[in-house]
Amino acid sequence: MELPATFFIMNISHLSDEDFLGRLTQIIHSNIEDESLCVTRLAEETGMSATTLNQRLHSINGKHLNQFIREVRLNKAFELLSNGHYTASEVAYQVGFSSPTYFNKCFHEHFGYPPGKARSIVKAREHVAHEKISAEGGDRPISGRKYKIVSLSLALIAITVIAVFRLITHTAPLNADEETAPGRSRVQIAVLPFRNMTSDTTWNIWEEGIQSCLINALSNLSDLAVQSEQTINGILNNEGITNYASLQPEVVPTIAKKSGARLYIAGNINRAGETIRLNALMGDLENKNEVSSFHLDGKSLNILEMIDSLSILIKNSLLMSELRMVQPDEIHDYKDYTTKSPEAYRYFIYGNMAFYRNDFETAKEWYMQALASDSTFYNPMAKLAVAYYNEGNFEAGREWCIRYYAKKDRYNMREKIGANFLYALFFGTTYDRIKYLRQLLDLDDQNALTWFNIGDAYLEMMQYDKAIPEFERALSLFHQYGTKPYWLAFYAELGIAYHKTGQYKKEKKLYRQAERDFPNDPDLLDQQAWLELTLGNEKEAKIYLDKWLALRREQSWTEAHISSYLAYIYSMAERYDKVEEYYRKALALEPGNINRQNNFAYFLIDKNRNTDEGLAMAVKALASDPENYYSMHITGYALYKKGAYRQALEWMEKSWALRMKKSIYQHRSFLQLEEARKAAAKQKTING
Repeated sequence: MELPATFFIMNISHLSDEDFLGRLTQIIHSNIEDESLCVTRLAEETGMSATTLNQRLHSINGKHLNQFIREVRLNKAFELLSNGHYTASEVAYQVGFSSPTYFNKCFHEHFGYPPGKARSIVKAREHVAHEKISAEGGDRPISGRKYKIVSLSLALIAITVIAVFRLITHTAPLNADEETAPGRSRVQIAVLPFRNMTSDTTWNIWEEGIQSCLINALSNLSDLAVQSEQTINGILNNEGITNYASLQPEVVPTIAKKSGARLYIAGNINRAGETIRLNALMGDLENKNEVSSFHLDGKSLNILEMIDSLSILIKNSLLMSELRMVQPDEIHDYKDYTTKSPEAYRYFIYGNMAFYRNDFETAKEWYMQALASDSTFYNPMAKLAVAYYNEGNFEAGREWCIRYYAKKDRYNMREKIGANFLYALFFGTTYDRIKYLRQLLDLDDQNALTWFNIGDAYLEMMQYDKAIPEFERALSLFHQYGTKPYWLAFYAELGIAYHKTGQYKKEKKLYRQAERDFPNDPDLLDQQAWLELTLGNEKEAKIYLDKWLALRREQSWTEAHISSYLAYIYSMAERYDKVEEYYRKALALEPGNINRQNNFAYFLIDKNRNTDEGLAMAVKALASDPENYYSMHITGYALYKKGAYRQALEWMEKSWALRMKKSIYQHRSFLQLEEARKAAAKQKTING
């Protein structure tokens, strides 16, 4: 086994007990972020057998190696938490825990209190030590009026913090059992759009802009579960509130309650001459009283600094994660936005609006304008990568992904996990994507899009039974808050999973729900058509198909495009004669179109309709485009079906190398490649 560079084998069995423990601890510290560090690897590093190593350690302190490794990780975690620079979730990953939830449980069991209290306990110890030094004639504290003012200010804030913390935890106590369930011990909080009260419509963009910044800031607190912007604004839309200036204070608790939140933050934007004032209120639904109110004054050009200062004031009042005070002069170290340009941020928000309308072309234009205003603003880079991905332009998406990922060291823990997920989307496997999405769920299990993306990964792997509960959870969150999903895909992909597992009654019921949210959507009509075809309801299927055809022709789809898609619809109903009919028609209309050739060829080969014709078609496509990795794969797949395994493997491996260079991982092609590898190896063994 190849060991990491940090490992160098040295037998330590001869060392004294103290040196032995010190060396063992040093090895663990050197690899503390590696969650795979285990007894076997430690044994290899120390030059001792696992059994001997365990016996030696147990004879010294009565502990087994796994327990020792965990305690070294936890002690390092306490050290990191006591510095106050990281959240509990960030520390969990830094010391090698794959799940913040499990880390919280282990930390609580080891120290007797949750990670969030580590900082306050260290502060208390320091205070006791300081008082002892002062009493013994050590360094004197600052004297005079200035000290009294500072002391009073901090005391008032500390009282507020402790009061709020007790208020929040009174009905949601943290204990080891609760921490094992993601989101259960976290307090739900809703951030609403701020009302623009300036009479200047150019400030409307900051209604959601301030909301978005505060959501991002508060999402880094491990004891909070922050409702997504889409959830809150979806509830507002359902209530008919699209003009946020009409969002009266008395309505705010109702909206927050519908989201399932315990706490809420709302506010407004006012203007007097050149001065902008941000007013914010944090309320508690359970106790029906105002917890805190805040206001900040500044110039319009400094709006982002004002929002950041507001987020710090709110964090200080909550202080749920680490009970840590952030002093005003520390603000520059705790920014929750990544640009100093209000114009860049304004363009970014415009881009997000277009993005969630599925208007990726417009979204990209706004994101590019944001970057033109501030080339260091990294958030638009991530959104550009995803927009290109959704359009199927993987080469452009990969470029933006690389640019975004290169700045990963600047990000907070949530953003780092998001960056890892984005990188996995373009360069990793579906398993990698699921791994990082699960980590995001540990931080926030109320985000419907995260659940959906996990389901999407399983769907791509054709693991439909695993995809279904993920999709159902995503939809349930929208229904829980009384909002409609912002994309039809939340219904459509679950419908595919139901269809593939033969759950046609559930599929039909799902489509009825989708009809209410997305009436006459062609992407829903085609799925309703293939369901009716599968059930043998030709008349009903024709109704849906006629509507679908009319809408697609209105959208200027070509007849070749329509025929090719009809082949897909009939393939979902397993009407393969009709599939072949429509593929032939599409190819006859566009005989030189490589995509038409590839799709038809793959169908003929995969369904064993006519492997020789499919192979000839793929070879013809390759003659037109020798670098087309899909044509290469289809050629290899045909040869595999014909039993020419070694030739098949050559084509499929060449295709895979090009695919991973130009495009993204595709699970179906990977599985077929693996089958070709096994068949070629078996053939080689038989032939000697």
